[in-house]
Amino acid sequence: MNFKIAVLSGDGIGPEVIQESVKVLKAIAESYKHEFQFNYASVGAIAIDETGNPLPDATLDVCKDATAVLFGAIGDPKYDNDPSAKVRPEQGLLKLRKELGLFANIRPVTAYNSLLDKSPLKKEIIQGTDMVIYRELTGGIYFGEKKLSEDGKTASDLCEYSQFEIERIAHLAFKAAQTRKNKVTLVDKANVLESSRLWRKVVSEVAKSYPKVTLDFLFVDNAAMQMILNPSQFDVILTENMFGDIISDEGSVIGGSIGLLASASVGDGVALFEPIHGSYPQAKGKNIANPIASILSAAMMLDHFGLSDEAEAVRQAVNKTIDKGIVTKDLNGEAFVTTTNIGDIIAGTILNREDTCEYLNCENIHIGQSIVI
Repeated sequence: MNFKIAVLSGDGIGPEVIQESVKVLKAIAESYKHEFQFNYASVGAIAIDETGNPLPDATLDVCKDATAVLFGAIGDPKYDNDPSAKVRPEQGLLKLRKELGLFANIRPVTAYNSLLDKSPLKKEIIQGTDMVIYRELTGGIYFGEKKLSEDGKTASDLCEYSQFEIERIAHLAFKAAQTRKNKVTLVDKANVLESSRLWRKVVSEVAKSYPKVTLDFLFVDNAAMQMILNPSQFDVILTENMFGDIISDEGSVIGGSIGLLASASVGDGVALFEPIHGSYPQAKGKNIANPIASILSAAMMLDHFGLSDEAEAVRQAVNKTIDKGIVTKDLNGEAFVTTTNIGDIIAGTILNREDTCEYLNCENIHIGQSIVI
């Protein structure tokens, strides 16, 4: 099958992790006889430097013409540290989400058995965690009307949701639950907020169309506590924009590194797939960034294409690599491999080159040398 993939590497470590994702996708193409056409375009700080626009029209055209978008990361200290900057890299991503109609952010959270000791939480608490968070992405308080009084002493942000906005993401969450453990947990603040009460009403109606799926409710403060006390209880979490932003970042610590977490942003057309981490400018060019989140985002893209076997092949290759203790510096500061090593090993595994040590001196990994041979 043929697919057109818009590749927006972005800033910082974005190009480095995207390079490894493309490498893995090329291995999938070779193994499963697909054709992936990669069309590169600029976004973020690099696009501002080139054109003055964080999302040039040419980039947007490439995205709209694609089957999906593979996104790296955006952000640069020269903009982050300049409060007077009127044009910022992040504006490019926000505009892209709006232009593509990406209303749902999907973020899996998994605790890998071989990495349980890397989490700040106890092993017995996080073991078995396998959840996915469905966060509404284009409504709520982030996009509501904002007011500041003339004297600058009073401000407000409107949190507004419609039945339609809630229904469309709720259906996605319930459909996902049907392929998992048949459980959806709605996270809200219905004891206080009218918008949350509407969420409960609408989601309860949607649930009637999915009789095999159990629907639970949690107030967001309790949900935040339960994410730490017993994360393995969750299957699919459904929530609004701001609560999803907070809950999903909280979930990122469970696996031990933000460099492991992938995400997808989907709507009615072209979808976007990206690691949840930022541009990490301090690591730029050092070949130490963890590409697994980006590679797993590519696996989510394959799922979106309907290529479930191919997506599972990527995930299995990632799992084998992690289980062998072959990780980047964020997961083992003394015995680690490089960004490009990880991509080579995962791609090699997909191509049925099972012996990882064909590419890497595995004995040296455990004494911190990490020598490629």
